[in-house]
Parts: sequence; structure tokens; C-alpha cells
Amino acid sequence: MNRTLKSFTALALAAGLAVSASQAFAFDKDHATLTFSKSQGPYSELFISGIQPILEKEGYTVKGVDMSDLLQADLALNDGEVDFNVEQHTAYMQNFNKLQDGHLAALTPIPTVPAGIYPGAKNDLSKVEDGDMVAVPNDAANTARAYAILQKIGWIKLDPAKDLSTVTQADIVENPHNLKFTEMKSLNIPSVATDFAYIVITGSIVYNAKIDPKTALATEDILPHLLLQLVVEDKNKDSVWAQDIKKAYESDEFKAYMDKNNTGLWFVPDYKK
Repeated sequence: MNRTLKSFTALALAAGLAVSASQAFAFDKDHATLTFSKSQGPYSELFISGIQPILEKEGYTVKGVDMSDLLQADLALNDGEVDFNVEQHTAYMQNFNKLQDGHLAALTPIPTVPAGIYPGAKNDLSKVEDGDMVAVPNDAANTARAYAILQKIGWIKLDPAKDLSTVTQADIVENPHNLKFTEMKSLNIPSVATDFAYIVITGSIVYNAKIDPKTALATEDILPHLLLQLVVEDKNKDSVWAQDIKKAYESDEFKAYMDKNNTGLWFVPDYKK
């Protein structure tokens, strides 16, 4: 082997080792038990089935702590009662930090179930008529994404000067079908779906209500701030164990798991650097 080829081979090997090292789990022996806020929904279930086995193979013990809702989960995380959660997007986390004097940080986007327009009394977007009633979520971040979907399909036009992530019903500048919007708690929308022509619901509601995601009449283009995130306390974001959870989501093993198990429910971020 000539000197040039030897040098090239050595450099290639070194580069390969560097990549492997950057992807390798470090395992935090001083924080070998990881606790997370567990909910009844797709995100905790995906973590348990797809991520937890990866972490356990690296030596971690993983424990879920049942939480009744996301606010309770964030309060527990903020107070150090759990290590992380996998239930919220950046918009929700930032709002929590602002309103609760929180110190939470997002480490990496994780698979997300898109919000969408689903059938109410009508099952075809082309059947929309003047004065139809549409149910949308009433919490700020999800209200905005609902109106963004409705703009996407051409039913309304929003004030272009407004940030799409914070729009409200007051920002609708064109409503050619004179649609009537009812803003209500997301959890309650599926049970009254037929009271409306159409409903807009988020991915976790779709999952918990056992609605077939393939029945969506339209889905959102997920904005970056609406991608679900792995969330920890800010002080722990650079810890070995937190970075290991991040690596698990970004691993080839988890990619293979999603390739095999994603039936169309999930939007999976591109983890390529």
C-alpha cells in the first residue's frame, strides 16, 4: 500500500471512529435510574416501546410516574420530581416557563402526530357550505394551529402581518364560507363531533379517542415550534444521562423501529446532521 493510500485509509478510519464516538452512549453511572412523566397517550407509549429498550440495553433503569395532565407533568419536572417528559411542543414549554417561572429546556424534536381536520357531520371537504360550524381547540397554541390548517385548505385567510404561531379568531380577515367557529377543550371535541360539520383536533386527541388517522381530511404542515420535544430541566440539558436519551431518539436503532412501526400516524423529524 503506497503512502498516499495509507494516509487516506488512516484518515477515513479516524473519521469513522470520531462519528462512532459522537453517537456512542456514555452511560451515567451516577444517574442510572431515569424517571419520566407518563401519560395516557401516544408519546409516552412510543417512548416505552421504542426508546426505553434502547436505554435499558445501555444500563439504565427507566421508571414512569403517572401524571393526570401536562401542567402537572411540567410542574413535577420543574420541581425535580422527575427527570424528563416527552409530551409537549416548544410553544407549550415556553408558555409554561413564562407563566410558571419555569426553567425547562428542549433537547431534541421527537416524533409528532400532526393535528388535522376530521369529519364531523360531513366527511368531505368539498361539502363545506355557508355557515357550517367547525370545532377547534381552545388552548392558545392549538387554536393557532387549527386556524393555520383552515387557511392551508383555503377556507379562511389570516392576517399576513400576524405570527402564524399565535393567531386567533380575531386575526381572520377573510371567511368566504361564513364559517362559525366554536373553541372548546380538545378532549371534549370527539364526543360531540357530529354536532359540527367538521372538527380540528391534535394528534394526541386522535390517538386517545381511537380515531383512525387515515380519516383525516387534511393535516397540518407542522411548524418547528409545534414539534414535540424531549424536555428536561435547563440545568440538566448537558448531563450525560440527558444526552443519552437524546442519542436514543436520534439513533439508527430508533429509526429502524419507526420505519417498521409507523403506519402513517407519526411525523418523524430528520435527525441527520
